Amino acid sequence: MGDSGGPKGYWVELRADGLYQHEPDSEGLLIPWPRVMPGVTFTLGAKYPAKGNYSPMGMLGGLPGPWRGRGGGYLHMTLRHPYEDWVARFDRHPRFYGGTELVLFEELLRQTAQAGEVQLFGDPAWLGSVTGHLALQRPRSARAIREAVAEARRAARPESS
Repeated sequence: MGDSGGPKGYWVELRADGLYQHEPDSEGLLIPWPRVMPGVTFTLGAKYPAKGNYSPMGMLGGLPGPWRGRGGGYLHMTLRHPYEDWVARFDRHPRFYGGTELVLFEELLRQTAQAGEVQLFGDPAWLGSVTGHLALQRPRSARAIREAVAEARRAARPESS
């Protein structure tokens, strides 16, 4: 997540063994999947926006022009053993992601974490399948968003489940 091509940037790698936070001038930090509790959310533009999950800067950063790729986002989660709140920062990817894509991603995070299956984000086949399915969707209501994500998760279900 984020701009992994930036030489001095922040980005989060979704690996088989967990979330890996890349930071400038640091070796980074691995958070194993079993430590991640339900309730994962993300914000765009500000760590703690005044309203909602997207600050004005977060939305401007996706538009063409001088603001393109500016700003960043944050994954917010509670970790267990030991229990702590943790925030992973990532720089804005230069590709524009529309509002529908952001809301679908947020719902995918919510449903997957709630099901206790965050480790699936480290499975490239599952992630490619579910995001490929969601890329074709343009739901326009909260219910349609929930249903689209649930259907994409069912369609991408690993064989062993």
